[in-house]
Amino acid sequence: MIRTAKTENGLVRGLPAADPRITAFRGIPFAAPPVGENRWRAPQLCENWSGVRKAYRFGPISVQDTPGLGDNIYCREWHVDPEIPMSEDCLYLNVWTGARKAGEKQPVLVWFFGGGLQWGYTAEMEFDGERLARRGVVVVTVNYRLNVFGFLAHPELTKEQPDAPANFGNLDQRAGLEWVIRNIAEFGGDPENITIAGQSAGGGSVVAQLTSPGSIGLFQRAVVMSGMIRSPYRDDPFLISKTLSEAETNGESFLKYLGTPSLSEARQLDAVYIRDRYAEYVRCHPMMATVIDNKFCIGDTIRLFLENRHAQVPIMAGNTADEFPNVISAASEEAYRAAASELFGDRAEEFLSFREAWEMHGEGNYAPVSGIECTVKTLFEQVRETGGAQNCYYYRFAPDIPGWDNPGTFHSVDLWFFFETLAKCWRPFVGRHYDLARQMCNYFCNFIRSGDPNGADADGSAMPEWKPYLREEGAEMVFTSAGAAPGGSAEKGFKRFLMESIKKKTLI
Repeated sequence: MIRTAKTENGLVRGLPAADPRITAFRGIPFAAPPVGENRWRAPQLCENWSGVRKAYRFGPISVQDTPGLGDNIYCREWHVDPEIPMSEDCLYLNVWTGARKAGEKQPVLVWFFGGGLQWGYTAEMEFDGERLARRGVVVVTVNYRLNVFGFLAHPELTKEQPDAPANFGNLDQRAGLEWVIRNIAEFGGDPENITIAGQSAGGGSVVAQLTSPGSIGLFQRAVVMSGMIRSPYRDDPFLISKTLSEAETNGESFLKYLGTPSLSEARQLDAVYIRDRYAEYVRCHPMMATVIDNKFCIGDTIRLFLENRHAQVPIMAGNTADEFPNVISAASEEAYRAAASELFGDRAEEFLSFREAWEMHGEGNYAPVSGIECTVKTLFEQVRETGGAQNCYYYRFAPDIPGWDNPGTFHSVDLWFFFETLAKCWRPFVGRHYDLARQMCNYFCNFIRSGDPNGADADGSAMPEWKPYLREEGAEMVFTSAGAAPGGSAEKGFKRFLMESIKKKTLI
């Protein structure tokens, strides 16, 4: 087993995981601390250290609202520790490996966590990489800057550092990926067989890397869990990237809110003070996230994907059955018809002719649909329509989820299954859930290994075949309480109408 590994900056020593055949290296620095003059700058090179660095604990989480306060579903699920160390010095990554020696060339997963680009951290217990490492995958989870620390834009920044004026959190992700390419062979990984993956805003970050010119060529596959998000109706403004000019205006407004209109003064303020003022500020102003700076991000990422301006790599993507349903809210049938007319113009009557258009999701919410599903399928069809040859695999996560809160397949719950970490969860999962998690983790690791999720289960039997998604077949994998269930057919009718709507309004 590799217990000590050589990195470009010095030696690191890890600890045996629960399975002693796996070594976990936690808290390896991959860039200089983004503090002082490095606040709101692209990640800088890490300094060397002497001796052997103990990589036994996760590095501090990025500055964000204190986790674990309150009783919402995510505080119950994994944001359970209000005392977890937090610091602006946060650019650390973690490695799980089952390799016995350097140079084994095992496939590599580079994981970006979610949390709306405002919250989240690699130390969340569902992201334990041990079960994937047992399947011969070297797992790397990368921390990155969030909220105002990761995504402030300001005219002074643009003038001071025109090559990297914004999107520092995304640049942190890329820096972690580049560190992996330079160093992962020493942990038994193959730098030429890398899959980037993430969920929610982490999935959106994967799409951002897929469409960033500077990231194309750094990885060979991509997994986007619940991260290709567009509504066939009205988009959430947060999900549409702002221009650099718009983001600069918001940044100027925030610095004035701080009472320090100059960047140099703001760099001297205490990080927790900035965090708390930002939390107040975003109650009435836009949150800060990835912007179109024409450096890292050259346009709306979904549009870039539709225009075939993305890395030509195999992709796995999907959604949970119950997350983020899109609806048209209207107080009356008359108001609903007017809304349909506004949204679809001369095709409004065609839309209203579908039975699904009159289904309800609670009072006053018409035509519920998964915008994520529609978006993924639209993008996957476009890969082939624009000449791409790579395979794309769609999934939907739809088993029962136990617990007193009757949560359904809420946003993020599938992470317990893909990482096969159900035993860490408080929910009373039983045998069928563990069987499903084993299958899902198998598919995930197979895709990481080769770009094809298919293969044998733990007992050597073949798992249900997961075919690539194509317009004419519409193949999909549904993860149910009874296990993986392949199915699907060519989309038509209501969903086809909405997929066309997403494509049309995105390309306008």
